[in-house]
Amino acid sequence: MKPLLFKIAKTNEEAVRILQEDYPYFYDKLHYHVETQIMVIVEGEGTYFIGDAIGNFKAGDVFVLGPNLPHFFRSAQQYYDAQSTLHSRNISVLFALESMGERMLELSEFHSVRKLLERSKRGLKLEGGIRKKMFDAAYKMAEKDGLQRIIYLFKQLHRLSISDELTPLSHINFEPGPLPSDTKKINGVIRFIMENFSRDISVSDAANVANLSINAFCRYFKMHTRKTFSQFLNQIRIGQACKLLIEEGHSVKEVAFQCGYYNISYFNRQFKQITSLTPSQYAKAHRTRHNQAI
Repeated sequence: MKPLLFKIAKTNEEAVRILQEDYPYFYDKLHYHVETQIMVIVEGEGTYFIGDAIGNFKAGDVFVLGPNLPHFFRSAQQYYDAQSTLHSRNISVLFALESMGERMLELSEFHSVRKLLERSKRGLKLEGGIRKKMFDAAYKMAEKDGLQRIIYLFKQLHRLSISDELTPLSHINFEPGPLPSDTKKINGVIRFIMENFSRDISVSDAANVANLSINAFCRYFKMHTRKTFSQFLNQIRIGQACKLLIEEGHSVKEVAFQCGYYNISYFNRQFKQITSLTPSQYAKAHRTRHNQAI
């Protein structure tokens, strides 16, 4: 199964590359690259798509994205407002250990790291104490260069490899094999969904954006995202609903309407199917966790 996505080109000869980005919104095109990426969200919030997983991200989150794993981080809609003064900042650590020596990962000393990198092919989200440690470590790594940066990376990979606070995201691994000519079309469809999920849109609308028949579009979309159009749309909508439910002053009915659901019973069914909780249960559970943390 080949994700037909575009590939980010290598930019220099550094073994460990640090990118510190500060833009109005995150790079929101579906893409992949051969390097493993540790992605630290410094500022901003929005929706992520990693492999076949969809969820929300916020400042303080840390992800490990394995090689050839399709992904994007799309900032929340307010970040795209022409008058917005919001910032989306991240630190990314990119590396390919294989480039440092083909046999290095075969050494017994790298056994746990090798297992970590294999797990990262599904995308990992850091939780608890390891998240805070890696957040701080990204800043320190950016201050180092050359051999010191490589040594420091190995220390962090070892720390990650023995942690039990890494949550896998995608249900499947992805293999390389993109067709760059497909990039513009699939990203156009995803952009259409992200900008219009709050209103009543259909598979026919999305097929028109891609300039495909409905049957051809359904095959095309499933091949790229490993989801049907309705699965993708519902997960985007429910992700937004989760965000609204933990904010003050939103009733379940208001949240449903804001997320494109005009039938409350259908909204409740979809919400429970995706989160295993009803909207009311979800909001109550969040309030309980919040009060316990205070």
